[in-house]
Amino acid sequence: MSGPTDTTLHDERLQDLFRDGFVAEDLPAVFPLLRGRGLLRAFSALFHGSEAQVLLRLLVLRTLGARSHATEWTPQEIRDHLAFVDTVKLETVVQRLKDHELLVYDGETQRYRVGPLGRKALSALAVMLEFENDDDDGLGYLTAQLAAGQAVGRVSVDELGHLLSRLSELKEDFDRAVLSGSEHRIRRAAERLDSVWTWVEKGTEVVAGITEKEELEPAAHRLAQAVGRAQSALLRQAGIFQRELNKIDQHRVHLGRTGLSSSDLVGWLRALDVDALASFEDGQLLMPLPASFIHDQIALDVAEFELLERERLAAESTALPGAEEPPDTADLPMDEEDLRFLEDWHAELAAIVTPRELADTLIGDDYALSAYRLSLLGLLGDPESAALEGGTAELARLPLALEIEPILIEIDLPQIALVSAGRLRPRTTAKDTTDA
Repeated sequence: MSGPTDTTLHDERLQDLFRDGFVAEDLPAVFPLLRGRGLLRAFSALFHGSEAQVLLRLLVLRTLGARSHATEWTPQEIRDHLAFVDTVKLETVVQRLKDHELLVYDGETQRYRVGPLGRKALSALAVMLEFENDDDDGLGYLTAQLAAGQAVGRVSVDELGHLLSRLSELKEDFDRAVLSGSEHRIRRAAERLDSVWTWVEKGTEVVAGITEKEELEPAAHRLAQAVGRAQSALLRQAGIFQRELNKIDQHRVHLGRTGLSSSDLVGWLRALDVDALASFEDGQLLMPLPASFIHDQIALDVAEFELLERERLAAESTALPGAEEPPDTADLPMDEEDLRFLEDWHAELAAIVTPRELADTLIGDDYALSAYRLSLLGLLGDPESAALEGGTAELARLPLALEIEPILIEIDLPQIALVSAGRLRPRTTAKDTTDA
């Protein structure tokens, strides 16, 4: 497969993935991938297909690249060294690696050797496999890549960005563990921090060396400073974990005098498998268990509302009555005043033709009635009261005059010991007025 033909086919297929009006070469995010198309094609040749095919290609390429004292291989040496591989499959793999320039065939010497693309692929794969066992968080690999770039004076902005993203993700995971309040999650996060502690410290040294360079690009310098702040935050995380564990320890429940705590019980339960946990249930749910978290009175109130009140409210008619004409004032019922006592006393006063002592006029059944009569006598001859209508006005128009003397006399009246001396007499002239 020739280079130009493969490039044209690649461009046509890539362009079909974009919407109309967009050209792959004009997109900033696509340009670096197109620039490294040859390297990416080599990786595609290695990792395209099933897992078994990929493993076989990597096995052949790693075997041929592992011999450092003699880098060239004859076809017979390849077959002898990889005799455990099927001959047809081996030739197919060698031919595929050769077609994609991972292997280079020298026609003059008729020998194979690993090409520059193959060396790059093997080097990248070797670094990744080296950090596979003890670098589950990927921080060691990212730090190693950054340290290598810093050592040769080629610091990549992408590598700084990947390291910053991974540090931020770890910080977010640790913060979530603290917020959960779970001792198990906090301890697991603390162990995870211990596993990456070495790489964080090494990364701090690498970033410090990067930021000291004056020729560093502004974007890379800003990213390096952000990486340094993220690393400092992770280094402070150990103290945060310890404070939270101390708080949890204060509330830990100890199971009697056994020396065990609730944390020990939780840890033991977590260590059991699903079948062992399910076995604890055998025979425990034969009888229905009372729901201790339900309050009887509250449940009764809720049931009463759901069964009775809700239906009553639904059946209740809340429509407003129709409009009615207001009644006339004359039709309204009115309570008539009971003026019988006033009318009887008025008739008694109207019959006076000779002077009459005040004490004899005030005779009543109690103090209230006698006081009321005395207050009415003050209206005799009053022109304003006489101009009104009603029983009181008629009393004020009687032809009587009240005379009061400035002395008190003893009388025989209920609840009254003393009363002013005085009398009622018929008025003889229009000038007579009452003496109050």
